[in-house]
Amino acid sequence: MRSTRRNGRVTPDLRRPRGGCRRFLRLLAIAALLVACTIALMRLSRSPLVMRHLYPFTYRPSIVRNAEAQKLDPLLVAAVIKAESNFWTWARSRKDARGLMQLTPETGRWVAAQTGFAGYEDDELYNPEVNLELGCWYLAYLVREFGDALPAALAAWNGGRTNVSAWLSSGTWSGELEDAGRIPFRETRDFVRRVLDNLTWYERLYGEGIE
Repeated sequence: MRSTRRNGRVTPDLRRPRGGCRRFLRLLAIAALLVACTIALMRLSRSPLVMRHLYPFTYRPSIVRNAEAQKLDPLLVAAVIKAESNFWTWARSRKDARGLMQLTPETGRWVAAQTGFAGYEDDELYNPEVNLELGCWYLAYLVREFGDALPAALAAWNGGRTNVSAWLSSGTWSGELEDAGRIPFRETRDFVRRVLDNLTWYERLYGEGIE
C-alpha cells in the first residue's frame, strides 16, 4: 500500500493502482473477445457451407444414377460411402475391401456373377463407376433380403448376411436401431449407427434437388 506525508503525518493512499486497473480491463476485453469468437465458431460449424464440406456428395451423378437403377435412396448410398471410404476411390481396408463402397474382391466377384457383369477384375473395384454399380446392386439386395429393414441390411453389409440372419433368428438382436446395442460385433454396431447418422445429415443438406 502506498502512503503520502501530509503536515508531518503519514497517510495511506487508498486509490487503486492505475496499472492494475488497466490490466483488469484488458483481461476483461480478451475474455469478451474469446466468448464472441466461440459463439461465432459454433454458428459457423453448423452452417450449410461447412457441413457440406464435412459431408460431401462427390460423384453425385453416378451415385444418383446407380442408386435409382436399384430403387435405392441416393442419400443412403452417399451415407454408406461417407462411412466406408469418405469418398476416397483408392481406399483399401485391412480386409482388402476396396473403393468408394469398400467391396471385397469376393463380394465383387459374387455380385458380378449374379448380375452378368462382363470383364470383371478385382482392381476394377477402384473404378468409381464399377464400384457404385456393383455396390448399389448389393446394398439393394440386402435391403430386400431383410424386408426393407434398413438397420439389419446395414448390419449385414458390415457384419455379413449369415451372421445377421443368425442374430435375428436367435433373438440376439431385434433388427431395430433402438436395440443396436445388442449387435454382437462392436464394429457393426458402430457402422449401423454411423451410417444412419450420416443419412440424417445428408437428408438435411441435400434433401432437395439431389439430381
